[in-house]
Amino acid sequence: MVWLAMGRSNANLDELRTYFKSHSKIREQKAHTSKVHSVGWSCDGRRLASGSFDKTVTVYTLEKDRVSKENTYRGHTGPVDQLCWHATNADLLSTASGDKTVRIWDIRVGKCASNTNTKGENINITWSPDGKTIAVGNKEDLVTFIDTRTNKIRAEEQFNFEVNEIAWNNSSDLFFLTNGMGCVHILSYPSLELHHILKAHPATCICIEFDPTGKYFATGSADALVSLWDANELACLRVLSRLDWPVRTISFSHDAKLLASASEDLLIDIAHTETGEKVADIPVDAATFTVAWHPKQYLLAYACDDKDSNDRRREAGNLKVYGFQE
Repeated sequence: MVWLAMGRSNANLDELRTYFKSHSKIREQKAHTSKVHSVGWSCDGRRLASGSFDKTVTVYTLEKDRVSKENTYRGHTGPVDQLCWHATNADLLSTASGDKTVRIWDIRVGKCASNTNTKGENINITWSPDGKTIAVGNKEDLVTFIDTRTNKIRAEEQFNFEVNEIAWNNSSDLFFLTNGMGCVHILSYPSLELHHILKAHPATCICIEFDPTGKYFATGSADALVSLWDANELACLRVLSRLDWPVRTISFSHDAKLLASASEDLLIDIAHTETGEKVADIPVDAATFTVAWHPKQYLLAYACDDKDSNDRRREAGNLKVYGFQE
């Protein structure tokens, strides 16, 4: 049985490698006047959003083999550090900003639907898969939980360690935080009682991502490693070590077969989740701080710390999508 499983894994790996040999075209969009901090797809895959240091959010539409700018949303008075779409409503997008607010944008009507004031400069955000709660973390390691039905703050939790990224499990009853000591703290939700602490990495644990099927989660660390975990057993399955710099961002494909990871390395690594083997890589010209797989196709959105081709002192503010057919 083990040999059969290995055979299937290797066959699938070969198929994926072959697929990307003919699907490696990159589409690029001039997105912002400054660095893009975060990218993400709506749950139906029809739209892609980017948030930037220039304080704006831009939304694009995906049409066959191209991405077109649809709208730019203004209102934040500080950098938009991270964004997160609603898991089942393709018209709702949340953003966290250094202006101490969390906004929800209604894409259908093209404006801000709610604006919640928080206590500090927000740097990360996650929307629970059941849609009921938005959690936002700030620079002072305070995590605020917002009830999305009332847009009121439900709870605030101050941590005495460096909180780097936050995430929910797929059933919205466990809340995960990565920290500066290489650990993942897991809290029960909504009680916020400590459920478990995973010693994930010997260095700072930077990012965390759950796969859409709920089977896995992955963590990226300052030790340049990506760890893949069984989401139910909380056991480490394998470690990926192809990058040389701290892993800043990770993303699973819609079917959990692929795991993209990026850093200050001049490539984005695309791994086969089941074996950890390399499927493909994307050459880049600068550090990559955000990647996001499309929820239905093998299309990867990403943004790098590129400079303007005409003026190297200016940030390009571009967004790219990899995976279109050659």
